[in-house]
Amino acid sequence: MSTTEAAPTGHGLPDTRRPRIRFLAIGVVLAAGLGVGLFTSLGAPARSLPGVGSAAPSFSLRALGEGAPVGTPTDGGGNGRPAVLLFFASWCAPCQSEVPAIAAAYRAQGRDRVPLIGVDGMDPAPQALAFVRRSKVSFPVAQDSSYMVTEGLYGFNGDPDAVFINADGTIEHIVHGPITAAQLRSWERRLR
Repeated sequence: MSTTEAAPTGHGLPDTRRPRIRFLAIGVVLAAGLGVGLFTSLGAPARSLPGVGSAAPSFSLRALGEGAPVGTPTDGGGNGRPAVLLFFASWCAPCQSEVPAIAAAYRAQGRDRVPLIGVDGMDPAPQALAFVRRSKVSFPVAQDSSYMVTEGLYGFNGDPDAVFINADGTIEHIVHGPITAAQLRSWERRLR
């Protein structure tokens, strides 16, 4: 008998287990390689998220309620002025105490204040608008219902977050978690 023929089994049929095992092993190796490639983005360029010292991504989103689109321009935080981005949502427990306090501090600063831009993530418009009104927010708020800016541009996956942007459009500081009115003022003074 040649080495390429399958040996007969006790039932008069050729032994087909070896080719099946080989195909199974090859299938498992290919599936594992595909899984590793898909889940680790093997070969894909790494996405660079903005950090301190890097340029703040420009964006424009629909404003809550009515009004002009809200976002950051390409030349800095607020048309060549420093700015602060405050990411929040009505369902976020820390945001429920942070946003009213920040809104009150913003109103108290008067005309010399640094522009503050709110970004509400993953709230239906009616809930977001009710939260902003209840919190007495007077700064512009963008609705990021698809997380295009929150997760897409900044890589934030939880609320709240704050980004302090210098007049030249570079990020001075990022705070993950709630901030107090005193922290807001302290970081605003460092912006240039």
